[in-house]
Amino acid sequence: QVQLVESGGGLVQAGGSLRLSCEASGRTFSRYAMGWFRQAPGKEREFVASIGWSGVITYYVDSVKGRFTISRDNGRNTVALQMNSLKPEDTAVYFCARGKGGGVATTEARYDYWGQGTQVTVSS
Repeated sequence: QVQLVESGGGLVQAGGSLRLSCEASGRTFSRYAMGWFRQAPGKEREFVASIGWSGVITYYVDSVKGRFTISRDNGRNTVALQMNSLKPEDTAVYFCARGKGGGVATTEARYDYWGQGTQVTVSS
């Protein structure tokens, strides 16, 4: 059984930073890619970032490149999303997800376990 729990969300002013964390249960965390998705009010859930099993390969949606950094610590079963230079359009519920395989993936269909989400609100 796999459980994912996100933390670190909150309210921040535009230009500020937040660091989200995802803690995962299970014994095979290191074999799988991990990803972050987000869903803004009234919008579809969208891909944000993915990291391959080893942490070497990462991929980001264009709107967050240069501002967000995804990382992982396989020894601690954690994945983080460092968010800098936050904008009001980053406001959303952020979800952590485990990939079905070890390579980076950008679509919901390539992930099998999901956390409950953590709210990020960026004020202007």
